Amino acid sequence: MIFLKTMVLEEIQITFSDSAIAHLAKELSKSSEYQYVRVGVKGGGCSGLTYILNLDHPTENDIHFQNGNISFIIDKKHVMYLNGMHIHYGDGLNDRGFEFINPNAKSTCGCGTSFSV
Repeated sequence: MIFLKTMVLEEIQITFSDSAIAHLAKELSKSSEYQYVRVGVKGGGCSGLTYILNLDHPTENDIHFQNGNISFIIDKKHVMYLNGMHIHYGDGLNDRGFEFINPNAKSTCGCGTSFSV
């Protein structure tokens, strides 16, 4: 479980399954350029917003937090969309990839990669 304070003293909680942490650690170990995993959202997808989970460089608008040996960054503007989210990585035949379980989502698309609030 991750807890952090933003500049305006808001609390955010983002949790990751063990399989998500293991997969992200593996991806980071392959990269010599990136040292951070970005968690965020962007406009698009069938429901309005799409999740971002990729290797990136920090910016001045980012909040930094740690889970195990992984350093994460999130844009301060995205906190309101992601607070309370749980990220899981499935590696089975039918559930391969990241799954975003977001209590802020009012509706989601069929594939689970976009949502609306």
